[in-house]
Amino acid sequence: MRKLVSSVTAALLLSGCGGGLGGAQSILDKEELVVAVKPDQPGLAERTRDGSFQGFDVDVAAYIAARLGKKVSFVATTSEGREAKLRDGVADMVVATYSISPERKEQVTFAGPYYVSNQDILVRAGYTRIRNVRDLKGRRLCEAQGSISTSRIVEGRQIAAVLVPAKSYGECVDLLRSGAVDAVSTGDLILAGFAARERGAFTVVNAPFTVERYGVALPLGDVAGCEEVNRAITAMYQDGTAATLLDKWFGASGLRLPAFVPEFEGCMP
Repeated sequence: MRKLVSSVTAALLLSGCGGGLGGAQSILDKEELVVAVKPDQPGLAERTRDGSFQGFDVDVAAYIAARLGKKVSFVATTSEGREAKLRDGVADMVVATYSISPERKEQVTFAGPYYVSNQDILVRAGYTRIRNVRDLKGRRLCEAQGSISTSRIVEGRQIAAVLVPAKSYGECVDLLRSGAVDAVSTGDLILAGFAARERGAFTVVNAPFTVERYGVALPLGDVAGCEEVNRAITAMYQDGTAATLLDKWFGASGLRLPAFVPEFEGCMP
């Protein structure tokens, strides 16, 4: 708590009321927030037939916007395009299973995380040759464009998997279904969403091996906005909304879902 109070004080001294560092516009100055979400991640964010979006990430973004007293609308993004959506002013926030990393902190300001995910592995139902991350050696592993999940395996753990590129995790799952790859590995909520959508087709190995901290990305330097988003995320867990949303979208998946407020990264660069 002391760290959070210090961050708020520093943000006010640096940015005044509302704006980000260097006088940049803050999300707090806007009446409506445009939020970039994924269009093809079942349970997290998916475009419906009428063009709207639904899922956990969408509900989290709507909750944050409501706590900030803002209207909200949504645009689609890929993993690769998340930074560009903010940089080019297409979106004000990104809530798209966006794992916080030191490299990404140089491009955006992260609030949160709003969820702490364990990286796991998805295989075809009945496929028993992969029981843990070590079994990915020599196997065909899908690599979604713009994601850092596979680098945690190949570079971080020095496991020589054969990487097969794809534009998105939706395409990765299509490749898995067809047998073109042996596994897909990323955050457990992403995998659980696909497994729940096509029950009986896929299995989550349930062998977590890294942690992915999903952040709410804001334009670089928007410290004041970041602090307010952190307050909203705290309220979301404390008032029971987070638990309700996690159960709504993933309760049937068998995942053990957390009910505690994640430890925040801090908004200062």
